[in-house]
Amino acid sequence: MLATVTDKGQVTVPKEIRDRLGIVPGVKLDFQIEPDGTLRVRPLARGAAGLYGLLHDTRRANASIEEMNEAIGRHLADDDARILRTAKAKR
Repeated sequence: MLATVTDKGQVTVPKEIRDRLGIVPGVKLDFQIEPDGTLRVRPLARGAAGLYGLLHDTRRANASIEEMNEAIGRHLADDDARILRTAKAKR
């Protein structure tokens, strides 16, 4: 599908894509440039339906503070690596 960028930098997401991904007004989109130069766009929120599963699942074991800190550290390291790749690609 094709979309045109306006002079203000805006793009209309085609209706078929909005419907399929549940993109409604107010949904935030995350834009990422992949190392090969492709653009990846994904919705971050899908309204109330997107909240399902955020609350504690009693069938799942609790994570320790150390496990949570390690997971946060891995996420931040991955994010830093992505930012550095993006900065190098722009040079």
